[in-house]
Amino acid sequence: MFSFLTKPAEMIRPEDALPGRPDPIPTAERHHVFDRPLDAPVPAGMAQVMLGMGCFWGAERLFWQTPGVWLTRVGYAGGFTPNPTYEEVCSGRTGHTEVVHVVFDPAALSFDALLRSFWESHDPTQGMRQGNDRGTQYRSALYTFGAAQQAAAEASRDAYAGRLRAAGHGAITTEVTPAPVFFHAEAYHQQYLSKNPAGYCGIGGTGVACPVGASA
Repeated sequence: MFSFLTKPAEMIRPEDALPGRPDPIPTAERHHVFDRPLDAPVPAGMAQVMLGMGCFWGAERLFWQTPGVWLTRVGYAGGFTPNPTYEEVCSGRTGHTEVVHVVFDPAALSFDALLRSFWESHDPTQGMRQGNDRGTQYRSALYTFGAAQQAAAEASRDAYAGRLRAAGHGAITTEVTPAPVFFHAEAYHQQYLSKNPAGYCGIGGTGVACPVGASA
């Protein structure tokens, strides 16, 4: 989203990562769109997933606008530095990628349908970048909760990989792993495009349809 820093294209080693801090950084108290506490626990019957699709501003808007989504929040995951700041993540010295934590009602939005939106709304073949956004913080990631989600995520990746290959694209580079620790991003990042509707989005897919969730 910003290009004033040099963005490393390789993951930092854990022993070289910034030390971070023991306490969470300040963030927003309530969701700007849903007006729910941003740190609300996942209600009974709801499900959750974490998704990295490049700049998290546009990715978060995609999902708060998706029927069946109960809450979204943006933050950092998949790295080594505890409670990082945005500037630290931008330096490439934390190992984190920008993610959206999505809480959704599986009775209203199937996980397969959510996966289809994820795959089709960014380019999962670009490695340590997404479009013009370059650096390890922009890598594609799909962080799951539970064995069933992990199996569904891997199956969707494999199914989409075939479609992408047939369309002339490279291999999928998305991390598909059980969810690591989530660290909230700063208050101004939360629901950024609700507060700044004309702001930078960065969301754009390959134009290749994902077969998973097509009838959901």
